[in-house]
Amino acid sequence: MDSKAAELINGRTADPINGRTADPINGRTADPKRTLLVCCGTGCLATGAREVAGALKEAIDALGADAAVKPDIKCTGCNGFCENGPIVKVHPDDISYYRVRPRHAMEIAKSLGGEPFEPLLYHDDEGCPVTRQTDNPFYAGQHKIVLRNIGEIDPFAIEDYIERGGYQALAKIIEEKLPPEQVIREVMDSGLRGRGGAGFPTGVKWQTAAGYDAFPKYVCCNADEGDPGAFMDRSTLEGDPHSVVEGMAICAYAIGAGKGFIYIRDEYGLALKTVEAAILAAAEHGFLGDNILGSGCAFSIEVVRGGGAFVCGESTALMQSIEGRVGEPRAKHIRSVQSGLWGRPTVLNNVETFANIPYILTRGGAGFAGLGTGGSSGTKVFSLVGKVNRTGLVEVPMGASLRHLIFDIGGGVKRDRAFKAVQTGGPSGGCLPESMLDLEVDFDRLTEMGAMMGSGGMIVMDEHDCMVEVARYYTSFLSEESCGKCTPCREGLRQMLTILAGICEGRGQEGDVELLERLGNTLRDASLCALGKTAPNPVLSTIKHFRAEYDIHIREKRCPAGVCVKLSTFAIDAGICTNCGACKKACPVGAILGDAKAGGVPFVIDQNVCIACGSCRDACRFNAVYAERRQS
Repeated sequence: MDSKAAELINGRTADPINGRTADPINGRTADPKRTLLVCCGTGCLATGAREVAGALKEAIDALGADAAVKPDIKCTGCNGFCENGPIVKVHPDDISYYRVRPRHAMEIAKSLGGEPFEPLLYHDDEGCPVTRQTDNPFYAGQHKIVLRNIGEIDPFAIEDYIERGGYQALAKIIEEKLPPEQVIREVMDSGLRGRGGAGFPTGVKWQTAAGYDAFPKYVCCNADEGDPGAFMDRSTLEGDPHSVVEGMAICAYAIGAGKGFIYIRDEYGLALKTVEAAILAAAEHGFLGDNILGSGCAFSIEVVRGGGAFVCGESTALMQSIEGRVGEPRAKHIRSVQSGLWGRPTVLNNVETFANIPYILTRGGAGFAGLGTGGSSGTKVFSLVGKVNRTGLVEVPMGASLRHLIFDIGGGVKRDRAFKAVQTGGPSGGCLPESMLDLEVDFDRLTEMGAMMGSGGMIVMDEHDCMVEVARYYTSFLSEESCGKCTPCREGLRQMLTILAGICEGRGQEGDVELLERLGNTLRDASLCALGKTAPNPVLSTIKHFRAEYDIHIREKRCPAGVCVKLSTFAIDAGICTNCGACKKACPVGAILGDAKAGGVPFVIDQNVCIACGSCRDACRFNAVYAERRQS
C-alpha cells in the first residue's frame, strides 16, 4: 500500500457516527480539539457563510486564546437545513447555531466552553431552545448514510474523510485481495437499487457488466441533476465528494474497469471544484491512478461538464454527450452494461448510489438490507421543498411515510393552511393527495400510485395551488426539454400542453380530460426513452386524484385555487380585514386602495387594475383575501 495512504488509514481508525478519532494503541476515543464547523454549502454561501467563518476567526484572535486551546474553524458542506443558514456547529460541545451572521461571531466565541448563545439556537414549536442538532425536529427523524459526513468534514481535506472511515472499504478490498465477485455479492446482498430514478438493482448491473469479456470497460457517475427543486446530488458532491470517488473505484475493481467519468451540471460551480479537488487528492494518496494502493490495479476519473439539457439525465443520452455527440437517447435493445460508452461495457449509477457503496462494503450488505422495506432497502435522500415549514435535505429509511416526512420532519404546511398534494419524483413525477399521506415511500409503492421515486425531489402544495396549472407547468417544462427525436414525445407533449393551457385560460371543453388520458397513455407506450414514458405522470395523476378541479375549470370556467389568471379575481373580506396594509405593500401594480392608519379607509381591490397574481392573498396573515370567479 502507498505509504501516505497507509499512514492515513492504518494510523487512524474512526467512529463514523460522531467522527472522533480513536487511539489505535489503546482503543480509547480521544476528545477532539474544539472545532467550529461552518456550513459552506451553496445555500449558506449565498447568505454569507464565508464572511461568518472570517468573522469567527477574527473574534477568536481578538480574545487572545492560547494557541493550544484555540479552536479550529472548518468550512463544511451543506447541513441540509438550508433556509436556516448559515449554520455553525461547535464540536465536541454538540451545539448548533442557526442563521448566524458575522455580527454574532464575538458572542459565539465568548460562549465557547460555557453556556451556549441562546438567541442563535433553534427553537422548537413550543419556543424551547434546542442545543443539539440531533434533537432538532428536522434532524431527529432522519437516518444518515449518504449524508453521514456532510456538515462534519472539510470536503477539500481528504484527511477529514479518512478520519471518519473513508477509503477503508477500498483499502480492505485491495489488502485482502477480495475477488471481484465477492464485492459484487456484497452489493447484491445489500439490495441497493439505483437512486437515479429507475431503481434497477445495482448489484445485478455490476454483475452483468463484469460478465462481459470486452475491454476497456467504463464506470460513469450521473451528476446531471436537472429536476426543479432538487439538490441531493449537488449537496453530496459539495460536501462529501470522496464517498463518490471511492464508490466508483470499488465499482471499477468489481467489473474490471480502468476509466471513469463524472458527468456533472456546469451550473454546479462549487461541486465541480470539490470533485476535481477530490480526484486530485485521491490520486496523490494512491486511491486512484495506475497502481492503486500498490495493487497494480489502475483506475482514473475524468470530469465531463454537462450543458444543462434535462434529457442528458437519461443514460444513453448522457453517454452520447460524453462521447462528444448530441445528447439524444437511443433504443435500448442492447443495454449499456454490454455496449455503453464507445460500444464497451459501462456501468452508470448516480451520485447517491455510489455514495452508498463504501458504507455497504464497510458495514456489510446484510446490514444495509436490514433498513427500509423488502423491495427497497437502505435510505433515500429527498429535497423537501414547497409549502412546508421546514425545507431542506432529508435522509430517511425507505418505507418512511409521506406524513412522517412532511409533518414530523418538515413541520407541516406553512401558515397552517390545508395540505393539498405532494409531488414526488421531479417534473415527471406524480401528485399524491391527502388521502395518501400514510403511504410508505419506496420504489414500488410510489409507482403503484401513479407517482415515482425519481431522484428524490418532493414538492409540497397547499390549498392555494391549482392542480391543473401544476400539470400545465410541468408539461411545459418537459415539452421544452424533449430532445424531439421521437414523435410521441415531441408531438404528444405539445398537444397535451395546448389542451392544458386552454383549460387554464377558460377554453376547456367536454372531452378534453379524456383526450389528455389517451395522449398520456400513448406517450407511456410509444416514447423512446424514460423522459417521454414518464412525462404524462403529472397530468394523469392530477386527473386521477383531482378530477373535480378539471371539471370546475371546464364547466364553470372557474379556478377554485385562484391561480389561473383568466379564471380568477380577488376580493377582501371587510369583516376579517385588520387594515394592516400587508396586501397593499405586496401588490405589484397598486391595485389595492385603502388606508392602514387607525380609522382609515377599508382596503378594497380595484378590479380594473388587478392582474390576479395572488400576491395580496399570499401576504395576508388573516385569510381576509379570497379568490372568486372572474366575471366575463
